[in-house]
Amino acid sequence: MRIDDTRPIWIQLADSFRGRITDGTWKPGEKIPSVRDLAIEAGTNPNTVQRALSALDEEGLTVPKRTAGRFVATDESALHALRTNDAHLAVDAYIRACRSLGIDLEGAQALIDQRWDTTEK
Repeated sequence: MRIDDTRPIWIQLADSFRGRITDGTWKPGEKIPSVRDLAIEAGTNPNTVQRALSALDEEGLTVPKRTAGRFVATDESALHALRTNDAHLAVDAYIRACRSLGIDLEGAQALIDQRWDTTEK
């Protein structure tokens, strides 16, 4: 993971972990790697990782189990809300890009229709 000095590390980690949930790397009900393992992977302090994971707990994306570790939540509503939010951000960026290129709504929709089945997941 590449760390950006302009944002707190725990926020960047939380974003990265959310991404692992939305892209299916961490599946609902699956155990998440330990705080220690994630800290080693990220090259950061375990307390920083813990803070990032606590944010995911508060969002309902992960569930800590006292003696078993932390798991991806199986409640689909939190995951659906996260994916919807991510989709809104992507759509907003696409709209801004189209507008800056002088592409109108019909042109933007036509581009999506043309590329939908040929673009990788």
